Amino acid sequence: MSARPPASSPAPASGPRPLPPLLPPLLLSLLLLGTGPGPRPASAFYLPGLAPVNFCTEDKKSDECKAEIELFVNRLDSVESVLPYEYTAFDFCQAPEGKRPSENLGQVLFGERIEPSPYKEEKIIRWASRWDYILESMPHTHIQWFSIMNSLVIVLFLSGMVAMIMLRTLHKDIARYNQMDSTEDAQEEFGWKLVHGDIFRPPRKGMLLSVFLGSGTQILIMTFVTLFFACLGFLSPANRGALMTCAVVLWVLLGTPAGYVAARFYKSFGGEKWKTNVLLTSFLCPGIVFADFFIMNLILWGEGSSAAIPFGTLVAILALWFCISVPLTFIGAYFGFKKNAIEHPVRTNQIPRQIPEQSFYTKPLPGIVMGGILPFGCIFIQLFFILNSIWSHQMYYMFGFLFLVFIILVITCSEATILLCYFHLCAEDYHWQWRSFLTSGFTAVYFLIYAIHYFFSKLQITGTASTILYFGYTMIMVLIFFLFTGTIGFFACFWFVTKIYSVVKVD
Repeated sequence: MSARPPASSPAPASGPRPLPPLLPPLLLSLLLLGTGPGPRPASAFYLPGLAPVNFCTEDKKSDECKAEIELFVNRLDSVESVLPYEYTAFDFCQAPEGKRPSENLGQVLFGERIEPSPYKEEKIIRWASRWDYILESMPHTHIQWFSIMNSLVIVLFLSGMVAMIMLRTLHKDIARYNQMDSTEDAQEEFGWKLVHGDIFRPPRKGMLLSVFLGSGTQILIMTFVTLFFACLGFLSPANRGALMTCAVVLWVLLGTPAGYVAARFYKSFGGEKWKTNVLLTSFLCPGIVFADFFIMNLILWGEGSSAAIPFGTLVAILALWFCISVPLTFIGAYFGFKKNAIEHPVRTNQIPRQIPEQSFYTKPLPGIVMGGILPFGCIFIQLFFILNSIWSHQMYYMFGFLFLVFIILVITCSEATILLCYFHLCAEDYHWQWRSFLTSGFTAVYFLIYAIHYFFSKLQITGTASTILYFGYTMIMVLIFFLFTGTIGFFACFWFVTKIYSVVKVD
């Protein structure tokens, strides 16, 4: 085991956390931009919590310039276990009783326990090069950059090809359908126009689908906002726990769109049990995550690990959930049910149309399995480094690339699901709602398979408790990713079918 400092470089006891040299060029240009020819004085500002700290030699120290760098110690980790322990749990040199820095919510959830250390550093760690030893120690950095760029180029190329094929094919279909004016032509309808009277027929288990859509919308917005702020530098890797804290707070505050989306689609599916719908939206998916998290926490408590969440923090999380998130979900559901049902461009027939025998490739399961391959192909490289940062204790700092991969994932999930939806409609199968959600959401199954491969091929974890913890936390990530990608696929197909059936002539 080895002691790990609370930040990637020694940090002062007071003052803001340091910022790695990763501030986006756009912000730097805005901060340093002057007017007129020649150098002129320019005003600048620091992003919140990211101002540098000045250090100087002993003879020049003052209240604004410190000579001594105070060092802290963090939890103790091992490559053979996911159970961290506090520094004070072992017989190391102990510091005299002093003020312990307070951890934020994200640090507590990640099991960080910062303590004062007996070590002193009086040599003055150059501000511009303070991250060099961390970045130089990370393996395969150049391979990561090359792989990410290669993946982005391939995914963009495939996305462009899919879009071109869809646009050309749809343009011909719509032009041909709109030229059918006679009754005889209308009786010879074929392809996706033939199912216009059933395309918006409510799906089975509409209650569950609407609940998934509400929770998925909550996760989708949370992810976008969190990554956006991380790209701007507000969630620096030096500000430990800031990313997780931001994500949790955003999730709590986004209960309103979750309730609104769930209510709107449940009403469009013809549902009337609005109380059940809003209760399930508030408690089903969050309850599964919390139950898994609580069981993992019991194991950590039993093993005496520092990663065990204190009882007070659990109460605080429950308070955020029940006192803020749930009421906001009810508010969103109220406005969702209050609005009129979503108007569809075509009427739904009273008698369902018989779906013809499907070929192997247009049956539900093969399409769902194939639909998740392309989205997973654009994230598996980033997934490797994200898993490294979680389980192998490596620093993850390339939020700009992660945000680009997020955008590419949204586009790829949308286009792959739309393409398969079009093929199924041409085969006269109008059950698109659940299929679109599961087609895109099946990317989470590949996520799980890759996590299993990563566990056996990359990690050296031993022990039953560590194994249970790894797969327990992995299942939480898989569920979140399933709701996230499935919601993208559904919204893409909903927009697609609404668009194509609104531009053809239907008698």
